[in-house]
Amino acid sequence: MKGRPAAVLALAQGEPTSAAAKAAGVTARTVERWCNDAEFALEVRDTRTDLLNAAVGQLAAGAAEAVATLREAMRDPKQPGHVRVNASRALLDALLPLRESLDLEQRLAAIEAAQQEGGDRW
Repeated sequence: MKGRPAAVLALAQGEPTSAAAKAAGVTARTVERWCNDAEFALEVRDTRTDLLNAAVGQLAAGAAEAVATLREAMRDPKQPGHVRVNASRALLDALLPLRESLDLEQRLAAIEAAQQEGGDRW
């Protein structure tokens, strides 16, 4: 991949302008000009969002297995006490932020639904 698409991907991945230019086969000045274009900046932002969504999907896919592993360690009487305590702590430490995140997501969805219905009561 060369040209603008290569620069978009490199910048979305957090690479500096010089690396994006090298990936695209253009000068750094060309990439800087592209970065001043609103459409190009939107492509970079959208690509970054896509990359992050893919990473979150991969994390979610492994979450159930990770929880099962922690639960096994927590319940295994053959494990030393500190291992079982650490596994328990890891589960509890993950629970509250997850609950808060889900709560905020539900509340935001309710606000957006109310706004779409024209009931701008928020």
